[in-house]
Amino acid sequence: MTDVVDSDELLRRMQRARTCARQEERAWQARSEELRSTDPEGARDATVRTVAYGAVLTVLDEILTPGRHHERT
Repeated sequence: MTDVVDSDELLRRMQRARTCARQEERAWQARSEELRSTDPEGARDATVRTVAYGAVLTVLDEILTPGRHHERT
């Protein structure tokens, strides 16, 4: 089952993916901060997930806005 997707639809899908990744990055960052004092292992896991979503965002940002990429903090 293969769908043919035009470039506009592909762009929309990548933009939705970027929005989702940004929301997930923020949610995991908040979770990491919440758990820092009570559950260090859980906080570490949340931090790893934050970094992973940050990497996805970096790639999608570079694809969607080439040359405007900046270092994420």
